[in-house]
Order: sequence, then structure tokens, then C-alpha cells
Amino acid sequence: MSAYIGFDPTADSLHVGHLVPIFGLLRFQRFGGRPVAVVGGGTGMIGDPSGRSSERNLLDRETLAQNLVALRGQLERFLDFTPGAGAAVMVNNLDWLGELGLIDFLRDTGKHFTIPYMLAKDSVQVRLDRGLSFTEFSYMLLQAYDFAYLHRTMGVELQMGGADQWGNITAGLELIRRLSGSGEDGGGEAGDERAEPAHALAYKLLLSPSGAKFGKSEGGDSVWLDPKRTSPFAFYQYWLNSDDRDVGTYLRWFTELSREETEALERESHARPELRSAQRALARDVTARTHGEAAAVQAIADSEAMFSSAVIQDPAVLRSLFESAGGFTFRAEALAGGTAVLLAEAGIFPSRGEARRTIAAGGVTVNGSRVTDVAFVPEPIAGEWLDVRIGKRRREVGRLVR
Repeated sequence: MSAYIGFDPTADSLHVGHLVPIFGLLRFQRFGGRPVAVVGGGTGMIGDPSGRSSERNLLDRETLAQNLVALRGQLERFLDFTPGAGAAVMVNNLDWLGELGLIDFLRDTGKHFTIPYMLAKDSVQVRLDRGLSFTEFSYMLLQAYDFAYLHRTMGVELQMGGADQWGNITAGLELIRRLSGSGEDGGGEAGDERAEPAHALAYKLLLSPSGAKFGKSEGGDSVWLDPKRTSPFAFYQYWLNSDDRDVGTYLRWFTELSREETEALERESHARPELRSAQRALARDVTARTHGEAAAVQAIADSEAMFSSAVIQDPAVLRSLFESAGGFTFRAEALAGGTAVLLAEAGIFPSRGEARRTIAAGGVTVNGSRVTDVAFVPEPIAGEWLDVRIGKRRREVGRLVR
């Protein structure tokens, strides 16, 4: 059996919200199915209105082609593309949508859908008051055509996707039904599609305890699978910070730990929540799968160093933290101006006044020494690094640039 999920190539990276459908394909493959990843090079030039309050920016073919290459590399971390009976397949719907003529599409596909049918879909309803272009309105028909095309040419029997895609998915079922000759209109296209049945499966939308859609950081930014967009350290931290109420769900959805292992972690987390055992297991597993074992090990080491109360004297550790977690740079002139001037100019504090007040309150430690004099000039470790602590929880690594 073959099943497909569509991925929008409007960025050169997938984000953690895509892990829900990715793991759907991964588990489908584990149980003997053939996963088909459809990257929407064609529909990506149109824009899907589902789950959006405004129209997407449309991308050109060159940008989309670059994004396709990047997405393939990320999917290979999760799916097995090794040639064989159940090998994963990645296809670009521009290959068939790009060959469609408008008249043929309206005649052979558009005639099977009524305006009331399309208007009844939630993805359309929520946009009517805000405005919906004909371009986005037509997206449903293009996705339906994808399912019918894959059903006919590749024997794809199942389309999966998020709950917000249900209207588009069922439109594909409707088109396959009508083209197979079982439609209410008598199906003038009998024999055009395979007679095998087609099916749909939707995943519920994961929400945070606050009700926000899964996949966003605390600042509201997407958490990307590309290490250049979201570092492995930040990626690891995202999972490590999972709410206790969610971690069990995430272990089941985004790891392949056994039921026994997951339930044991939940019991341990309930008994000793301060250890965050479940979160640590989750963060390591997902980070290793996404970025590799070495990156996961480094992210864990950097995390332990970042949140340790110990002074960091090792330049190699400071360098690793600077590169993984980000830091600030400073010049010798700013250093000579004293700690308050240094930290304000580096952006650690919004102003020199704020820096002075925090120092006066005993809230700044540099290289293990509490600073009480705003004009104090710290000595960089190995002539290059500063280990700055603001309060009990914030650590900033500074690097001297010449």
C-alpha cells in the first residue's frame, strides 16, 4: 500500500510542526507501506488558504527548485529512500501540474465540483470575510487533482495530513470517486482512474497548554529542522522545555521509544519532576534523529555547561557555547570603559543606566567574580573570552574581536 503527504516548499527548511506528518510517513513505512512525499512545487506557486488569515507570497520556479533540494535532504533523516519494495519516494507536483492546460483542467476536473461544495469547506469559510483570491480558491482542485493523479499513476491509495487539510483531502476522494464512474452524475470519465478504493487520514492539530499551535518557540518563531536556521542547541532546548503536560504525548508522537519505555519515563517524571527525565530523553532522541548523534551529544554538553552554576574557564567550552547558543562580541575599547559600558554596548542591557543598577544590586558576575564597581575592567579568559552571569539563570559568553 502507498500513502502520500504533501509538503509546502515555500521555505528552504521544514519546521517541527512538520514532524507530525513526517512521523506519519515514517511509521507507515515501518509497517510495510510505501511513503510518498509530495513536495508542492506546483501548488506552492498558488498558495494554500488552509489555516491562514492572509494570502501567501508566491515564489518563483528557481526559488522553489532550491527549496526542493533542501527538503529532500531533511526527509532523508527520517525516511528510508534506499531502492526496494517499500522505499520512500519524493515527487514534485509541478511535474504534472505544470503540463496542465487551463481549458483541459476546467473541463476534466473543475466540472466535478460545485461552488456550494467548495464554499462549504472550512479552509474557505474562514477566509471569506477577510478576502480570498480566485488563485487560492482553486487550490482545493489542484490538491484533489494530485490525489487522483497519484492514485492513477502510482497506485497511491491513502492521503494523510493535518486536520486543517481535511477539506482538501476529501476533495481528492470526491474527484477519484467521480472519475472512477461512481459519481452521482454518472461519471462520464469511467475507467480514467484505478478501481481500487482511496482513503483519507487526518492527524489532530497539536496545541500547547496555552492553546498555541505546536511548532513555535516562546518568541513565536518557527523551530526549523535546518541547523542554520535553528541551531542544534536551540533545537534541543525547545524539546527540553516541553511542558510536563505535553511530554508524554510528544514521546509517543516524535520518538520510537517503546510503550514500556515511555510509560517508565512518565512515572519517573511524575515522581521526580525536577530531573526532567522525560524531557531529556525526548530532546536527545529528536535532536539525534534530526541533526545526528554527534550534534545531539554536543547540544547536551553545551546545555549542561550553559545552565551550570560553575564558572567556565575552559576556552574550548566557551567557544562551543558561543557558536551553539550565541553570544556577544566586544572590542578592547568597550572593555576599557568598564563592565557597565561593555555590557550596555554589547546589548546585554538596554542602557548603561540599567547595567549600572543591576551591577549595584549584585546581579552581575564576570568570570566567576561578582562585579560591584561599574568601572571594573575584567580580564578575558585566555585573552579572548568573558563568562558573564546575569542573575541566577542567564549566562552570556563574550568574545573579544580585534
